Amino acid sequence: MMEKNNNSTNNKEKGCHFCIGMIKEIDYKNTNVIRRFISSYGKIKPRRKSGVCSKHQRKLATAIKRARTMALLPFVNR
Repeated sequence: MMEKNNNSTNNKEKGCHFCIGMIKEIDYKNTNVIRRFISSYGKIKPRRKSGVCSKHQRKLATAIKRARTMALLPFVNR
């Protein structure tokens, strides 16, 4: 039987970008930070992909939605 290769780089846990950086407010006007958490199709990246904690993921989603309605971010990139 073949054993699975347990590579330690795949199991490495990422820390939350906002908790590590001590960023208190997630502002919808700061589009440079928010763009990191949007996919190439304009969708909000899930927590498991972005590596953000659940508390900041909720605030991030709200900030992205506000930035979209204020026309700072596009709804769709295609």
